[in-house]
Amino acid sequence: MSKPLAERMRPYTLDEYIGQKHLVGEGAILRRMIEQGRISSFILWGPPGVGKTTLAQIVSSTLKVPFYTLSAVSSGVKDVREIITKAEQNRFFNSSSPILFIDEIHRFSKSQQDSLLGAVEKGTVTLIGATTENPSFEVIRPLLSRCQLYVLKELTKDDLLELVRRALEKDIILSERKIELRESGALLRYSGGDARKLLNLLELVTDTTDIITDEAVRQVLQSNPLAYDKDGEMHYDIISAFIKSLRGSDPDAALYWMARMIEGGEQPEFIARRMIISASEDIGLANPNALLLANAAYDAVMKIGWPEARIPLAECAVYLARSKKDNSAYLGIGKALAEVRESGNLPVPLHLRNAPTKLMADLGYADGYKYPHDYPGHYVEQQYLPDEIKDKHFIN
Repeated sequence: MSKPLAERMRPYTLDEYIGQKHLVGEGAILRRMIEQGRISSFILWGPPGVGKTTLAQIVSSTLKVPFYTLSAVSSGVKDVREIITKAEQNRFFNSSSPILFIDEIHRFSKSQQDSLLGAVEKGTVTLIGATTENPSFEVIRPLLSRCQLYVLKELTKDDLLELVRRALEKDIILSERKIELRESGALLRYSGGDARKLLNLLELVTDTTDIITDEAVRQVLQSNPLAYDKDGEMHYDIISAFIKSLRGSDPDAALYWMARMIEGGEQPEFIARRMIISASEDIGLANPNALLLANAAYDAVMKIGWPEARIPLAECAVYLARSKKDNSAYLGIGKALAEVRESGNLPVPLHLRNAPTKLMADLGYADGYKYPHDYPGHYVEQQYLPDEIKDKHFIN
């Protein structure tokens, strides 16, 4: 039995690698490190199917060093220590450190991450972690400080089309057939920017036809309801429908889309995190308790897991859907960020600056500041924005 198309098309060199030109293109930082033969530990953060695992394997094969891999889902502290022991035994004087690749490193517990610190700091292993979640929240600070962080971007339309073209022209099986790519819209849309899903779908379609059209792709999806897991098209489309149902104050639709995610095997913490975002973005100041409840729901599902997690998740979803909505804070911070990017680092007005030393006081720091609690109603009119934008408003 032949390997799946996605595995047959896995690149083995940087020149074969598609996407992430900001990291591995000519003159880019990771390419330079790899070409020089020395890399430091780093974490790859990006959505599914953009080449995190493949990039780690290319690094290992290019540097010709031992490559160990662990999955945070199935590995424990004991597994980490066994790998570190092997790495110490395989390390030769003045040679590059073996690479330890940890997929889904955000799922490692604190104790598991702690067990890596010494080996990473001493250079016993070069750690390459992969995560789809913000490592600032999920990776402990001591480990994060010992690693560079590289952000992988979603593959562009051109990247995905190049991947399809290569598969049709160079794959040992597909290249033997005269397959015509007549339409690509559905292929790209249903792959959700995930290269692995794109190649899986391409393989499914070409199993039934030599002419690829949008209708052929749709027929394959209808006849193969399990063609995609929670990281594919369902993941993105259904979470979008769920969030829009909450925003639109429709608790019935919110529960339906939540049920679809639960039945599809979605992680409960993913749903809970999205409700925290919804509580902040869409409900905001209309009901600040929504954020408290969403945080409580997240804490609850992390403690109890499936199947009971469905109960606090459903309670939170109904509450958010029924709550009044206000996105003024969400819009306001967006306007403020845009202003900062446009106007740059404007000076802080002197009366707002701190004056911990006599020199600063002599220079006028804090001079003229009015302490609001000294005034009726604990309020006094004074300027808080820089002079250049003193009349700007970010909240309507």
